[in-house]
Amino acid sequence: MTNTKTAPNETVAIAAARETQPRSWIGWASSRFSVIAVWILLIAIFAVLRPQNMFHAGTWASIFGGQSDLVFLSAALLCTIIVGEFVDMSVASNFGLASILTVVLTVNHDWNVWLAALFAIAMSTLAGLINGLLVVRLGVNTIVVTLGMGTVLLGIASWASNLQPVSGLPAEFSKVATTTFGGLPTTFYLALVLMLGFAYLLQFTPLGRNMRFVGENREVSRLAGVRVNRIRIGAFVSAGVIAGLGGVLSAAYFGGAEAMTSQTYMLPMFAATFLGTAIFQPGRFNPLGTLVAVYFLATGVLGLKFLGASPAISNIFYGGVLIIAVSISTVLHRRTR
Repeated sequence: MTNTKTAPNETVAIAAARETQPRSWIGWASSRFSVIAVWILLIAIFAVLRPQNMFHAGTWASIFGGQSDLVFLSAALLCTIIVGEFVDMSVASNFGLASILTVVLTVNHDWNVWLAALFAIAMSTLAGLINGLLVVRLGVNTIVVTLGMGTVLLGIASWASNLQPVSGLPAEFSKVATTTFGGLPTTFYLALVLMLGFAYLLQFTPLGRNMRFVGENREVSRLAGVRVNRIRIGAFVSAGVIAGLGGVLSAAYFGGAEAMTSQTYMLPMFAATFLGTAIFQPGRFNPLGTLVAVYFLATGVLGLKFLGASPAISNIFYGGVLIIAVSISTVLHRRTR
């Protein structure tokens, strides 16, 4: 009888041969830059159909300068997703709580605005820590914990504001977010620095590599000496810090806040995060891909509105992109593995 088993050395040789086979340049580029190509195509189409809108400086200021809230929320979500925690449902509510607390404590309770902002970020951080302890130490399901925490935080924000918009932050505090450079507000540059710093952390530091390692395989990471639980809890805490900081900056930018507004970011936040896996690093959640995805989504929604689409088109667009993005992410992740 013929032995059909492959010898170990032969298996290694076959694997090495496959690795050394030339890859299609088109396949390599399309898996990383196809979304960017579609983005450019969208801009071209909208520019032809509505040149008076697309060539207006205010349009680009809206696309790039008006998405900082979504960038901060997506970055917070990435913190936990990268370490394998699918998914933190409390990020948007945490963002909204920080925004509301900053305004309410300052306007209604006469707190110093900087002290109110620090307190708001501290509360968001605490919420992230509680999430991490419940998930990591007690082993409670991530979605259950964060969905419950998100509901609690939303309730606190609604109670604190009495379900009413609150405004009246000092002008000098608002300048932290509204001062413009090159036609774009400070928040744009802060969001850009956040994502660039996050990308550097993941790519070039031991902590970032350990985060990726934990996300891929916790048990192997633990055997390799990585402090898995510490990294997982740290991811939830980092998500809370980023969400809190984003909420404070949002309050500063708008000069006020409303409890329910943050919930409108839930769908685009997930759409951008998953679409980012089809940009630059196929099948992997990455900050720079997510950043590009945020502006891709903003361009699509704004362009469709220029064409006369109903305001409800944003939900249709975000939902459709989310389905497509998750499908692409699944396929690319399967290939990379």
